[in-house]
Amino acid sequence: MDKKKKKILIGGLVSLVLIGFICTGTIYYFLFAPQFHPQKTTYIYIDRDDTIDSIYNKVKNQGHPTSFKGFLWMAKYRDYPRNIHTGRYAIQPGENVYHVFSRLYRGYQDPINLTIGSVRTLDRLARSIGKQLMIDSAEVAKVMNDSLFQHKLGYNKETIPCLFIPETYQVYWDMSVTDLFERMQKEHQKFWNQERLNKATAIGMTPAEVCTLASIVEEETNNNPEKPMVAGLYINRLHSDMPLQADPTIKFALQDFGLRRITNAHLSVDSPYNTYRNLGLPPGPIRIPSPIGLDAVLNYVKHDFIYMCAKEDFSGTHNFASNYADHMKNARKYWNALNERKIFK
Repeated sequence: MDKKKKKILIGGLVSLVLIGFICTGTIYYFLFAPQFHPQKTTYIYIDRDDTIDSIYNKVKNQGHPTSFKGFLWMAKYRDYPRNIHTGRYAIQPGENVYHVFSRLYRGYQDPINLTIGSVRTLDRLARSIGKQLMIDSAEVAKVMNDSLFQHKLGYNKETIPCLFIPETYQVYWDMSVTDLFERMQKEHQKFWNQERLNKATAIGMTPAEVCTLASIVEEETNNNPEKPMVAGLYINRLHSDMPLQADPTIKFALQDFGLRRITNAHLSVDSPYNTYRNLGLPPGPIRIPSPIGLDAVLNYVKHDFIYMCAKEDFSGTHNFASNYADHMKNARKYWNALNERKIFK
């Protein structure tokens, strides 16, 4: 081989090496070098209605990539338009295209914190869930109000709120309605362990009845230390065949939760939730009680009080009495305080 051919061969090899370096460098830059620069970890939410173009816009607008070319390469090479997964996906500062695209392509999403609140109505609960998850509130409400679904789980339209245990749960944003209720049932069974079931049996109540009484207790007071006292008072009334005469049940019957003063006119409402006219517990809870409220009933304070009245200092706590005469003294102090503040309804 003469010198000329050798130079050509060497030059060709050098060119190939340089081209290889350039190609490798280009691939590294667009796929593996840090490309995304949000100020902090941001999240892309991919809904059922999203298209490839809307996803591109979300990734670019929230991820702030230096270059988006590598993402487009990967999307075309892996046929991403045919493999879109719904969900919530994280983009961290300094991440590369390969890692971000791989998460979206494989459906490796980040969980969210779903908060089930201690709310008064199922409609409000459905709206809250709809705001936190991909599923629409109407989907949630439809299932919750389905009588066959309620019966399958052992509830009816009045007791279905007992299914929910207010807490914050880690779930996936795109979970289905079926997955949601399966998770709620699992958490309900987890809460109602054998120890709590035994306590309910000792009181003579089912979990649904404990839930119903706990909802009344929580409407009566926001003071957690006082809740077992209030629970004990109502249990005394139940055991004495006295009407509960719980004002919060009147508000629920009237669906007027802003009432601050219950009058005789209110007490005449014809409703199974009117605990002034009906003995025993109402048909179901008047709100979704918290674990604290449920445990307040299960661990109620044993005492001989059967009357209580809100304290005249508006502290949110109560004066308790074991006889009607003492109760009326407490009631007059509270009524006078209401009149002084011109609170008549």
